[in-house]
Amino acid sequence: MQRRPWRTIAGGMAAMIVCLLSVTPAAGQTVQEQTPPLAEEVHKNVQVLRGIPETQFMETMGFFSASLGANCTYCHVAESSGSWDRYADDNEHKQTARGMIRMMNAINRTYFGGRRVLTCYSCHRGNERPKVIPSLAEMYGTPPPEDPDEILEQAPGAPSADQVLDKYLQALGGAERLGALTTFVATGTYQGNAELEKRPFEVFAKAPAQRTTIAHAINGDITTAYDGRAAWIAAPDTESPVPLLGLTGLELEAVKLDADLSFPARVKQTLSDWRVGFPTMIDDRDVQVVQGTSAGRSPVKLYFDSASGLLLRLVRYTDSPVGRNPTQIDYADYRDVAGVKMPFRWTVTWLDGRAAIQLNDVRPNVPVDAAKFTRPASPRPARRAGLQP
Repeated sequence: MQRRPWRTIAGGMAAMIVCLLSVTPAAGQTVQEQTPPLAEEVHKNVQVLRGIPETQFMETMGFFSASLGANCTYCHVAESSGSWDRYADDNEHKQTARGMIRMMNAINRTYFGGRRVLTCYSCHRGNERPKVIPSLAEMYGTPPPEDPDEILEQAPGAPSADQVLDKYLQALGGAERLGALTTFVATGTYQGNAELEKRPFEVFAKAPAQRTTIAHAINGDITTAYDGRAAWIAAPDTESPVPLLGLTGLELEAVKLDADLSFPARVKQTLSDWRVGFPTMIDDRDVQVVQGTSAGRSPVKLYFDSASGLLLRLVRYTDSPVGRNPTQIDYADYRDVAGVKMPFRWTVTWLDGRAAIQLNDVRPNVPVDAAKFTRPASPRPARRAGLQP
């Protein structure tokens, strides 16, 4: 399965540094209005994953894809690639997937008190069938670098989180310059997954809590709007089974987290339970890993260049009924904008895809119409699709 580009905008573009966001609700907006549809209200023939929001359902599809190293048509019929309705067609692989979910839940319930210790990835590790014979090549070869979900404790001899974060703020330009940047409008390009062409991309941001991104895709605009409290994604029929989706739960928290981290002067207040892990490497560069905890008790890892102090990578997580889903954002091409260093290029990697965003022009401290940050218009009427199980 390859997740559609609108998922990338929600999870990746929300992470751009120095977007200067905080918490200011739109007029009349309530949390209840943001309640997303349940999976069975959007997709046909959902049998096991009923009762979860549409956002978690799509995260689950991505987890299956990453665990088995397969695309959509492995579990869905080949015709589903051109028709949301054909995702509803049943086949043997879907029946097997439903049985595997029930088995996994039973094992976790019986042997681990209901805690999610075993997941699809625990056994499959990117393969269609779990391996049953140990690999000597893996045992004696160079092991891949570990990327654990959590740093369990402050590493002995490591600097404090305050020291690392203070160096980061100073590397960006210092608190005074960060505070002086109140708005910006940026244009650039977006290229996701296997797309051959780069598409126009826009960012509108205003302190303290507003931002909208628009990817002008070939089949229509993909818009993500965030007002500091509520977030929406609007996408054309070819990109999403839901025309306008309000984010809640950990997906909304991820957007808020990325927005808060976009305001570097508030980085220390954005997360709690800070700790610093052992140094590691990214592309032959020494980096210091710092972890904080979000309001939803999800770990967030920040990788800072030990020499420059700049942020090179962010890893955060959303949840699904079958496992925790990581999103990684790599930052590069820092340039000076109104005295503040901003990354003009970042690469977003999630379980079953990757996208590259390149900014070409950033205009700081310009007027931005308040209408840019309101709830986007739905591009088409809602209808039922067919993803399963």
